[in-house]
Amino acid sequence: MKNVSRPSLFDVRHSFVTGPWWFVILAAAVFALVAAASKVAGAEPARPTLALTLGKQALEGTPISFTDDTMCLLSRDGRIYEFDVDEARDSRKTSPTFRGYSANEMRERLARELGKNFEVTHTGHYLVAHPKGTKKDWAPRFEEMYKQFTHYFTIRGFTPREPEFPLVAIVWPTRADFERYAAAEGSSIGAGYLGYYSSKSNRVTLFDQRDSGGAVSDTIDTIVHEAAHQTAYNTGIHRRFADVPRWLVEGLGTMFEARGVWNSRSYPHRKDRVNAGRLRDFQAMSAGRPAGLLAEIVASDRLFESDAGRAYAEAWALSFFLSEKMPRQYCDYLELTASRPVFQKYPAAERLRDFTKVFGRDLKLVESQFLRFMDELK
Repeated sequence: MKNVSRPSLFDVRHSFVTGPWWFVILAAAVFALVAAASKVAGAEPARPTLALTLGKQALEGTPISFTDDTMCLLSRDGRIYEFDVDEARDSRKTSPTFRGYSANEMRERLARELGKNFEVTHTGHYLVAHPKGTKKDWAPRFEEMYKQFTHYFTIRGFTPREPEFPLVAIVWPTRADFERYAAAEGSSIGAGYLGYYSSKSNRVTLFDQRDSGGAVSDTIDTIVHEAAHQTAYNTGIHRRFADVPRWLVEGLGTMFEARGVWNSRSYPHRKDRVNAGRLRDFQAMSAGRPAGLLAEIVASDRLFESDAGRAYAEAWALSFFLSEKMPRQYCDYLELTASRPVFQKYPAAERLRDFTKVFGRDLKLVESQFLRFMDELK
């Protein structure tokens, strides 16, 4: 239940380059549009549509990044393709603007991709691909999650935008099917993964945990976490092509694991919004919690690599504290991080500057308030 690592786009260097004539002209135009749009919170540029052939695959999309010899193309199904410029053939501009495939177009493409053993159900915002005969088990749950997610932020003053693409989720019948698909997609998942959202494909992928002795409710927990990531990146809560602090991404995902967050109409009390499992993890590690850990988490993602258990507990706890005690500032901070320029790294000094700009310059005071709040939770 973790967000798959972002593709290498975040490490690229941007410049005007030599190469095929179409690339130089189009790259210059796209670069100017992206630079202008990056100054507007959550905005995307008016982008041209380009058709090209890559190997044996015909692609249609819009260039979103380029280096001396590579291009990144956002396709009309929401997937990112990164390739050497010289590999592209038969390129041509097909439209001065860009739009994703319609739900019907995407549905037909998914049906061809996955084959006759799957049904693809359109729920409004989602296209859910699932084994035949299991529509009621999965399709309505994704759409309900979307509605609850957008409701949560709307009542806090953050108005989510409509997704640019239909949101795709694939529910495989078995873990083996799930693992084969992940391997074919190039997603690095470990043995403990139950599902994931890929920022490269823009899809949620998981499997029916009843295959491994689990219950429908176990798969629902996975849906909630991964769909929260997907919805956040597609509604402007996070910006998909920006370097968003990992504690903020995973903190939001783990917050939505609690039934009082993703189903607040049925569970309106604060105790229902507490993620009991993450709280136990946080409390179990509180005795040895290093002083000043808040600044470390805000400034860097390193804790997720060195101590993932603590990192997830801290990310949930900090996000829950901010959303409960400082909801307006929390939304302001989400807007600020979502306005980051695309495909640029987010240095530690800038992360700390932005956090203190919203929540106060005295990090020690914020941390003491945070820890006192956590001590009060049961």
